Amino acid sequence: QVQLVESGGGLVQAGGSLRLSCAISRRRFRPYAVGWFRQAPGKEREFVAGISGSGGNAYHADSVKGRFTTSRDNIKNIVYLQMGSLKPEDTAVYYCAADENYRGDFVVSSIRDFDYWGQGTQVTVSS
Repeated sequence: QVQLVESGGGLVQAGGSLRLSCAISRRRFRPYAVGWFRQAPGKEREFVAGISGSGGNAYHADSVKGRFTTSRDNIKNIVYLQMGSLKPEDTAVYYCAADENYRGDFVVSSIRDFDYWGQGTQVTVSS
């Protein structure tokens, strides 16, 4: 069983920055593709960003493009989400997720393709 643990959330003012980390408990020869999602109260969970196993490819949702960047360190087995120019509408619980299937260098973005989920970390952006 793979465990994912997010950290780095908190309260920040609009325009500020945060960096989320997602630590993956199990390392394998072909690293997992990882996605970031968020869920605000009363809303569905939505895709934020994804990164391929190698880290060679990444994709960001339009709502965060240019403000958020996902990256990874496969030696440390950690995936990051650097968030900048934060807005109140970014307030949500942020989750990282890993796909058990090997996807080559493709980015996974569909929620149904992810097999393992972290517990989430709260990000609150005040105006």
